Amino acid sequence: MPDIRQLRYFIAVAEELNFMRAAERLHISQPPLSVQIKALEEELGVQLFERTNRGVVMTPASQTYYVEVRAVLARLEHARILAQRSARGDTGSLAVGFVSIANVTMLPQALKLCRERYPGVELHLSEETLDMQVPNLKTNKIDIGIAPGPINEPGLSFQPLFDERLVLALPDSMKEAHMKSPSMALFKHQPFVLFGRPMAPGLYDAVHDYCARAGFTPEIVQYARQMQTIISIVSTGLCISLIPSSLSQLQRPGVAYVVPKEPSPIVRMGLLYRTQDRNPAVKNFIDIAAEASRPWKRRRTPAPR
Repeated sequence: MPDIRQLRYFIAVAEELNFMRAAERLHISQPPLSVQIKALEEELGVQLFERTNRGVVMTPASQTYYVEVRAVLARLEHARILAQRSARGDTGSLAVGFVSIANVTMLPQALKLCRERYPGVELHLSEETLDMQVPNLKTNKIDIGIAPGPINEPGLSFQPLFDERLVLALPDSMKEAHMKSPSMALFKHQPFVLFGRPMAPGLYDAVHDYCARAGFTPEIVQYARQMQTIISIVSTGLCISLIPSSLSQLQRPGVAYVVPKEPSPIVRMGLLYRTQDRNPAVKNFIDIAAEASRPWKRRRTPAPR
C-alpha cells in the first residue's frame, strides 16, 4: 500500500512534469524522489510517467490516479483540520443544564460569547434543577451544569462563579414589604415557599440556618422547582420566600423585594462538570462562563435601608 509521502511525491511530479522542479518543490534531492516514484510504480504495477528528454509525460493510468490521489489528500487535509479544531474545542457539541437563576445572570452572555468564539460547537440547553443535573452528568446526558453550591459528588467538580446574597420576596400587600429593613423575626409565623432540598440543598440549608438564627424554623407550605414559580406564588399573597438577589430583576405585580435587617446568607453559583472529562469544549465553556460572570462578581446586594 502506498504511503502518504509517496502520494505527495507523485502529485508534485504530476503537476511539475519535471523531476528536478518537483524535487525543489518538495525540498529534497532528485535521486530519492526518483526512487520513491519507481517504488510507487512497482507497488501499483503500472507505469505512471514516461521519461523524455524534455521531462516527463503522464500516462493514462497516471492521469486517472492523479484525480483520485488529489481527492484522497484533500480529505486527509480536511480530516487533519477537523482533528485540530476538535482538539481545541472548536467543533463538536456541548449539553448544558442550568437552574433558572443562571438565565437571569451570566448564562445569556456566556452563550453569546460561546457562539461568537466557537461557532462550530453545537449547544444543547435544558433548564433543570440540581437533582436532575447530577444524574444527567453521571450518565453523560449533559456536559456542564450550572447550579448553586456547595456540591459534593464523587466524580464531579464544582467551579465557583459568583456569590449572591438572599433577599426577601414578599407580597406587596404586607406591611413589612414597605419597611426599610425588616427583621427576620417578624416573619416567624409566615408561610414560606422554597425549593425542595434535593433541588438546591445549599440554598435550602442557608434559608433554614438563617431563620434559625432569627429564632424560628420556616413553615414551608409550598415547594417549587423553578424560581419563577416561587415568585408567582409570592405574588398571590399566600407565601413569602428568600431568593438570590439577582432574581429581583424579575419584576412582577404583587411582589416586593426587600433586604432584611440581618446580613443574609450568601449563595455561591457555579459550574458542575465531570472531573475526568477530557472534552476541550467543556474547558472552553468554563473559561467563558467565568468571563461572563465578572459583572456579577462585582455586583453587591444593596445595603438595608
